[in-house]
Order: sequence, then structure tokens, then C-alpha cells
Amino acid sequence: MKLRICLLTASIVLIFAAHCARGEEDGRAPIIVGYVFPRGAVLKPGQVDARNLDRINYAFANIREGRIEAASGDDAQNLALLVALKKENPAMQVLISVGGWLGSGDFSDIALTARSRKIFVDSAMEFLEANHLDGLDLDWEYPGQAGAGHRYRAVDKQNFTLLLEDLRERFAAGEKASGRLLYLTIAAGASDEYLADTEMAKVARAVDAVNLMAYDFNEGVSTGQTTHQAPLYTDPHAPISDSVDSAVRAFERAGVPAAKLILGVPFYGRSWQQVGSLNHGLFQPGKPAAQDFIPFAQINAGMIGHGFTRYWDASASAPYLYSDDKRIFISYDDPASLARKSSYVLAHRLGGVMFWEYLDDPGGTLLGTIARTLRAGTQTGPPSCGNPPCAPANPRM
Repeated sequence: MKLRICLLTASIVLIFAAHCARGEEDGRAPIIVGYVFPRGAVLKPGQVDARNLDRINYAFANIREGRIEAASGDDAQNLALLVALKKENPAMQVLISVGGWLGSGDFSDIALTARSRKIFVDSAMEFLEANHLDGLDLDWEYPGQAGAGHRYRAVDKQNFTLLLEDLRERFAAGEKASGRLLYLTIAAGASDEYLADTEMAKVARAVDAVNLMAYDFNEGVSTGQTTHQAPLYTDPHAPISDSVDSAVRAFERAGVPAAKLILGVPFYGRSWQQVGSLNHGLFQPGKPAAQDFIPFAQINAGMIGHGFTRYWDASASAPYLYSDDKRIFISYDDPASLARKSSYVLAHRLGGVMFWEYLDDPGGTLLGTIARTLRAGTQTGPPSCGNPPCAPANPRM
């Protein structure tokens, strides 16, 4: 009897501590979330700097017959390496991300019935336990939409919520049994269509964080005109009105608390070709370049000062490159723009910064900028919002 009482008391203490930790997260400094996408390669020791990361989302696990499974034979080894980084940063979490642009084809079927959801949730718990992970990042692109040619249904809107609620319920049971937190996050499309096809107020109650993919607003094929792919603000001359600021405001209006919004930023650029030199190529007709997706490491080392000139759009708080000889325009983020976005996170009391993805900037130039800006702002207090002014910030939960 005494043994049972002691075990019960210890369990209560662990559960209480876990829930206190989650409560503290809502009031702590903004976190940094980095996606790591090895593309089938084996990660090497020292390749990922854990000191500047609060959470790693490993991309991607596969879905097979409604269950989560490793996408590569190297995933177990890579996950073990990332989990081992907790020796350097004990507070860091490692989550598995499932889905993505090309891997979301089964989500509509998974979310359809209580039975299909249970199969998926059971497999998620098994995967987390087998790999000693801290949670799951659900990257459904997108509920109620075809995405990359995926199956979808009108009822995805409600079923997406049900799937996340089932995951949260099972995670809560797992937390009670183990005394350690399990985190549930999603990657969310920064569009009006995404908000229309989801129940974000309900979703926000089920998840710990919404990783807002505030990039790829223009990939070259959508308008036939160059513009910024991830501007902080909307330039009045831009062919589209999408921006980080407009997306954040829209998600807050939809019921997502500021403290649960993690602002996504790109560690890569998008490019257009056959672009005229007027306005250094900005807001001009163009076609997607042969290499549309360019990692920041390549931009920084081989393009800036090597036939490309950097320009700055003050209205959008966004840099861009243009080559007169090649007639190529590149939209990207650099240390200056990411410092401003990080300051925006502080000023609006958002939950943190997320980026896609770590291996596009292996030298840590961009990650270092984000970490320094957030830490400096945490020590001195949130900066003023500047121009445009801040919207009233939601209080932390």
C-alpha cells in the first residue's frame, strides 16, 4: 500500500510539473523552430547547431495505409542524432513532421472516420515512443484543397479539427502516464483559402503552436509578374496584397492567439527570368526561372556581388536581387529582413519564429540573426512596431 501511495504521489508531481512547463511556455521568450529536411541523406555530428534552436521539426515521416512510418532507412539514425543534441540544449524539443506538399495525399482519408483517426493516432504514439520524440507536427497541405493533386473533401474542415482533438486527447493520456509533455503543432498555409477551409479557433485550442508558412506568396506562376515571396508588409505597388503582417492579422481574427502563432520565414529564394530592368526588375513581367528555388547559402556565396545586385524595398521591408546581364530577379530573405521580422514577432508578442529549412543555410547566418534579435529584444523589452503601426496584440494565454 505504501509503495502504491508513493508511486501515485510521484506521478501527480510529474504531471503537475509538466503542465506547469507548458503554462510557462506561453509566457516565455519567443521560441525558434527549425525544420530539418535531410532529403534522404545522413546527418553528420556537428551539422545542426542546437544552441540556437528551441524545437526541431524533422521532415518528413511517410504515411502508409493510414499509419506513420519512416520515409527513409536513415531516419532512425538521424532522429537519434537530433535527440542526442539535448545534451547541448536540454530544453530543446524534437518533433516528427508528417505530410508536406507531396506527402499529404492520405490525410483526407485518415481524418474521415473515428476508426481511421484512431489508427493514425495509435501509430503516432508508437512512432514517438520508438524514437524518443517530444511530439508531432502535422503538415496537411491542405484541408479542403487539392494541394499537389491530393484527395480532398468538403468535410475536411471539420475532420481536420477532429483529428487534432483526437491527437491532443491521446497525447494528454500519454503525458499523464509518463509525466513528460508531448507537443502537437501544425504547419498552416498563410492564405484566406486555408482559413476558409479550417476551423482555426477550434484548431488553436487543440494544438500548442501554429507554424504559419508566411512565404511562397508568389512563386512566379501565380501572377506572371515579379514580386516578393515573403514581404513583411504589402508594398502598395505590388501585384498581390499578401504579406506577413496581413497573414498574422488574418489568423488572429480567425481565433488563433498571438502566443500560439509561430512566424514562418524562408531560408531560400524564388527567381524569375526574362525580366526587364525597370525598377531593377521589381513588379515587372517575368517567367519562373529554370532554378526557381535557391537556397540562401547559394545566394549568399555565389550570387550577391557575382553578377547580381542587392536592392531594398522599404515599403515591404524586403530585399531582392537583380542581374541586368541575365535579366533574372530573385526574391529572398537576408539578415536585414529577418531582423525586422524577428522584431515584429517581439512587438506583436507572437510565439516565435519558424524557418524552412536548416540545411538551406548550414553556416547559420540567418539563424544567428534570428537568435540574436529575439534574445536582445527579450532582454530589453519588445521594440516599437514602427511603420506601419502594430495592431493591438492579443495577451499571452
